[in-house]
Amino acid sequence: MALTLNLPVATGGLQPYALRGTTALKPAAGVKFNRIAYSAAHVVADPLAAVDPWINCAIDWDATIAYRRHLWSLGLGVAEAMDTAQRGMGLDWPTSLELIRRSLDSAKDMPGALVASGCGTDHLVLENVRTVDEVIAAYEEQMAAIEKLGGKLIVMASRALARVAKSPADYERVYDRILSQAKQPVVLHWLGEMFDPALAGYWRGSDQVGAGGNSDLDAAMDTALGIINAHPDKVDGIKISLLDKDKEIAMRRRLPAGVRMYTGDDFNYAELIAGDGHGSELIHGQSDALLGIFDAIAPAASAALGELAQGNVDKFHAILGPTVPLSRHIFAAPTRFYKTGVVFMAWLNGHQSHFSMVGGQQSTRSLQHFAELFRLADAANLLEQPDLAAHRMKTLLALHGVES
Repeated sequence: MALTLNLPVATGGLQPYALRGTTALKPAAGVKFNRIAYSAAHVVADPLAAVDPWINCAIDWDATIAYRRHLWSLGLGVAEAMDTAQRGMGLDWPTSLELIRRSLDSAKDMPGALVASGCGTDHLVLENVRTVDEVIAAYEEQMAAIEKLGGKLIVMASRALARVAKSPADYERVYDRILSQAKQPVVLHWLGEMFDPALAGYWRGSDQVGAGGNSDLDAAMDTALGIINAHPDKVDGIKISLLDKDKEIAMRRRLPAGVRMYTGDDFNYAELIAGDGHGSELIHGQSDALLGIFDAIAPAASAALGELAQGNVDKFHAILGPTVPLSRHIFAAPTRFYKTGVVFMAWLNGHQSHFSMVGGQQSTRSLQHFAELFRLADAANLLEQPDLAAHRMKTLLALHGVES
């Protein structure tokens, strides 16, 4: 008999929902991917720590590292200490550096495990930043600390730079300085303002924001490409998180030889990873991946990438396609609250014992949102233990006064 529970519906009230009971996805062992795929991994909060979650962060290190080992076992890389981990939204720089250290240490006994780590300026007090030189110094501080651990850099977008930069020349100055010093090729990260409103105007500067929309994005892209073209040997790739597939495709076709596009488009990742075959070289006709949603859909991502590597494009889409509605729901506006859905999925699937988050962010989405997320996860065959998932969903419903 199918598992059934009463879930809130958009029209109000409750309706019975019966789980499909389809066997959860299990990726084939030993398949090598023909795309590089990073999952931006979340952290597991420690719910028993005597801290005020809005002020201090407490991490369950064992559960956090165990989840990274789970991702590596599926063939996925880990993009460490990124915004998915609530970096700059509850997770401070000292704790982020400790996270990076632990992740790198744990990866040493996992053959082929990929780790790239977020390097930013989030230890600055934003309101006190006045000059571009302060931004450079902040990047250099984090860069030195990560490289000392042997880490590969993901140079994250900087709220401080967005605050003080007046023109594209300021961005060029900062990135030229950082890239010229990098010990190994880095991944650049262009994070759109839908993910972080403080990044509005990125790559342009306060004196250059004009018509808005596509005109500003085209100008921003020109600046970013100019920086990459000046240092192609120091840039492994760029991740753009604009939720605009056309902009991503246009940019990847203009990248220098050898520089990859890492899709950060959590709305259109399936078709972007599959690619269109256009471009001056193979990697410019397809996207690699550095995605927050891969945390929540890791088994499906692994299984689909395995099929793609074997030339089974139809199977790739058959597996990954049903996950797209779930991703679009998790990343619905306000997009910056997507982290809550990622952690909710980890709880439903038994990868952590509780639904508590750094910063108390489990409260950022409604019960309606969680109910629809549950339905979409089931439809995509992403409930790894249906009995456990149904029990935990009922627990959440009961906490909201709903008997199911």
